[in-house]
Amino acid sequence: MTTRQVRVAIASALLVLLVQPATAVAAADDCAPTGAAPGDRFADFADLAAHEREGTDYRVTARRGVGGGAEVVQLAIHGGGIEPPTTQLADYSARMTGSSFYSFEAVGNGDPRDLHVTATHFDDPRALTLVGAARYTVSWHGAAGVEPLTYVGGLDSDAVRWVTEALRAGGFPVAVRNPAALAGRQPCNIANRDQRGAGVQLEISQGQRRQFVKDGDLGRDRISDPRFRTPAFYAYTAAVLSALHAAIAAPIAAPSPPAG
Repeated sequence: MTTRQVRVAIASALLVLLVQPATAVAAADDCAPTGAAPGDRFADFADLAAHEREGTDYRVTARRGVGGGAEVVQLAIHGGGIEPPTTQLADYSARMTGSSFYSFEAVGNGDPRDLHVTATHFDDPRALTLVGAARYTVSWHGAAGVEPLTYVGGLDSDAVRWVTEALRAGGFPVAVRNPAALAGRQPCNIANRDQRGAGVQLEISQGQRRQFVKDGDLGRDRISDPRFRTPAFYAYTAAVLSALHAAIAAPIAAPSPPAG
């Protein structure tokens, strides 16, 4: 499926999203963190914002989708130098389909990992607004590992299955089992706080992410320049987008005619 076909297919499927029943979503009060997650400096976004300067230490980009595109949101809450190039993967995917887009990027001179806020604690109101208006969510993350591998998680079991199959069909290895820390199964994970209470979380190993940039260089200048993107970057995002279309369209497929 070409990029244009993916864009048209998802746009067509979005026209009928409103007929899908909504599921329970974790309440904001239930998701309020009581402290920083292990390995994080900050308990939540407000804690981070109180100690770091937007525009100097970090950058936020929030863009509402066009028309029905707002029913899908592409997230990169660990962008910039935290887990490169997740911002670029999410942004490109959103632009190809007119979807909503949110990115948090570490851009300062300090250790970008200091600005990591785990997905179950990440509650920037701008991100929650876009997610709360969406019915389908794809949250892009980076995982450790030198071998190319993706952990496909989240509570949207249908979309998880479609994405897994599409990536494997495209030659991208997908883990058979997800470690609990990468499974994205918590209702308070921002990927699962859309209107259906179920999204997709992509944890992409460093080895796989290096294949998206020429010479495997994940430096800030390289990841931000489209000229350094490899064919794998476009093939990977096309696989995810085609799978998302399949997951959206599957529940509304025409029923089989009765026998006889």
